[in-house]
Amino acid sequence: MKKNKTTHAMAGILMILFVVAFLLISGRFLYIQASGSVAGVSLNEWADNVRTTTYTLDSERGKIFDKNGMTLAYDMPTFRMYAIVTDKYSKDSEEPQHVVDPEGTAEQLAPLLNVDKAYLLERLNNGVKKGQSQIEFGSAGKGISLQTKEKIDALKLPGIKFIKENSRYYPNGVFASHIIGFAREKENKTENGIKNEIVGVTGIEHEMDDLLKGANGYISYQRDIYNKKLLDPNEVIQMPDNGDNVYLTIDQKIQTLLEDVMTQVDNKYKPERMSAIVMNPKTGEIVAMSNRPSYNPNNPENVKNWYNDAISTPFEPGSTMKMFTWAAAIESGVYNGGEQYKSGQYKVGNNKPVGDFNGGKGWGMISYDEGFALSSNVAASKLVWEKMGPDTFLKYLKAFDFDKETDIDLPGEVEGQILYNYPIEQITTAFGQGSTTTPIQIMKAATAIVNDGKMVKPYIIDKIVDSDTGKVIEQHKPEVVGEPISKDTAKQVRNLLIQAVQSERATGSRFKLDDYSVGGKTGTAQIPNPDGGGYLRGQENYVFSFLGMAPADDPELMMYVSIKQPTLEFESGIESGSVPVSFIFNNVMENALHYWNIEPDKGEITEVSDYQIPNLINKSTEEVKGILNSAKVSYSVIGSGNKVVKLSVEEGNKVLPNERVLLLTNDPTMPNIIGWSQRDVLKLGEMVGLKTEIIGNGYVTSQSIPEGTKLGENSYLGVELKTPIEVKKTKPNDNSKNNQAQSNDTFE
Repeated sequence: MKKNKTTHAMAGILMILFVVAFLLISGRFLYIQASGSVAGVSLNEWADNVRTTTYTLDSERGKIFDKNGMTLAYDMPTFRMYAIVTDKYSKDSEEPQHVVDPEGTAEQLAPLLNVDKAYLLERLNNGVKKGQSQIEFGSAGKGISLQTKEKIDALKLPGIKFIKENSRYYPNGVFASHIIGFAREKENKTENGIKNEIVGVTGIEHEMDDLLKGANGYISYQRDIYNKKLLDPNEVIQMPDNGDNVYLTIDQKIQTLLEDVMTQVDNKYKPERMSAIVMNPKTGEIVAMSNRPSYNPNNPENVKNWYNDAISTPFEPGSTMKMFTWAAAIESGVYNGGEQYKSGQYKVGNNKPVGDFNGGKGWGMISYDEGFALSSNVAASKLVWEKMGPDTFLKYLKAFDFDKETDIDLPGEVEGQILYNYPIEQITTAFGQGSTTTPIQIMKAATAIVNDGKMVKPYIIDKIVDSDTGKVIEQHKPEVVGEPISKDTAKQVRNLLIQAVQSERATGSRFKLDDYSVGGKTGTAQIPNPDGGGYLRGQENYVFSFLGMAPADDPELMMYVSIKQPTLEFESGIESGSVPVSFIFNNVMENALHYWNIEPDKGEITEVSDYQIPNLINKSTEEVKGILNSAKVSYSVIGSGNKVVKLSVEEGNKVLPNERVLLLTNDPTMPNIIGWSQRDVLKLGEMVGLKTEIIGNGYVTSQSIPEGTKLGENSYLGVELKTPIEVKKTKPNDNSKNNQAQSNDTFE
């Protein structure tokens, strides 16, 4: 009876516990059903996440172009190869989905990947031994081109798979590398794990990284447990926002020419450093810029110099600074170019005497104008100390912005420093010693001399364009940032620069061009001794430089070249530091001006006048020739007719003496156009109605229609053009003046 009571009591307790548990569980279910959440997690959202698949849609990094639309940097599709090495992927499959023959696979892949068979076989076998599902092949399996992938696909090797990736590609190799910079793949942590993306590291790639990289998109949809899209998948697509395109001011052809010439000098003279800038001085646009050492952005390894020395490495510029010393003296009203002074040496107080570059011998009593052409340190010192006064000169140095950055749109700019605390520093600054500057600061200051006193800001980004719509987002324009000198002063300084190249004893005589007049100033700067005070000694321990502009009467291009510590051949007395500098300047400027179709002025300084074309139509050919000869107008007669029926210049328009005027007669025949410019060929085609095809750049070297052939409308004219450098390369035993060493064993 007692046992029976205990059993009933326990049964009651169990029943109560069961009821309580049932109520708790039921209540929980009811709560979950009513609230739709567990532990604060929405079941609907959780279910959506479980059955929703999301894929990233990668954005394309923006391209970098030159001013004319030539591609300088773009994303190139590449592939990363991997191998499935476990047979579980081949179950229930008619064809094997894993590597079934490691040795045969390695043997066929090795020549296509340019690696040893043993390397690939070891990777495959190790993967099998370690029980891995799939393996990769290190650097040998990355960056595979589409062409190589297609060759591998054609082998139909089981288990070999690919993942598409983008890599940044620079089609010109070593080309404006310090400007463009480079971008490389980098692992970034995201909410969904680690994501590889291309990131700018240096140059424009780094400076404009936010605009270039764009924003990724995505696609998401709901699926079942078999990974198949539901009938109502709730699909969402967010298209990627591709990066913007950046157009630079540099000209690909002139930049290529500069790179080629600098490489030649680098190989021959092996300098410590080289920098060169080509600028449109009227706008501030950088046409070309290069440094040595440089690097290939496609493979930036063992780089000797990351710095863009043209904007990032201040140095004592030497005598190129004198153009600003003379400009300051002229503008301040104290300059008399014909005034005589005693050259040789000049001493202020107890300081060491300043000497002219010819060992302090000087040239006796000479004028200040002659002192500029001869690059006299004494003349520069006297102008600052006796004529202007150091305070006035400092005011002009700051007006030329030598105390600040140019704000060029490139990363890493460093301004120079005006060292001006003591009298000796104030004097030496006058001829470019002590104080430091960068090539880009000198170029910016020199634009004031070209532009009648107005100084323009240098820039290298022309515009930014939306890659999807083609809309210009931002257009850069020339910007005047100062007016340190007047129009009259600028003109006087330009004349001095012309004499510094053209006059008989000028230090810049080596920089004369064949077809264009040049104004400019040389520089030979000492290099501070890194081991202590003073400067390095020796004939090669200088920075040799030149700033030149052409055509001298109205400069269209301005160029600065500096070469530090080149290896020179002084034994025979036929080499000097200006030889490699002039080789770069002369070749680049001559060809660049021709390429831009700038009319040659034959290297002579003449008063430029224009001539207004009168009514010459239907006049006799001989009469028209006589009129144009009297006006000293260059012309070419098209045909042997006795009457002129058309001119390339309309009545009333003005032409310069060196502009070619085409005279079409009533009996047109093909002229000899060898040596004509592209512009003149196009004029001829338009006048006669020819179908013209032009190959190359520069000047005509061949024509498809022989001289004297009758011309008619729709005739085909094919011409080949070459630059002067290309022509010289085709001539054997070329002894051009640019390649000949000339005697000059002094420095300034």
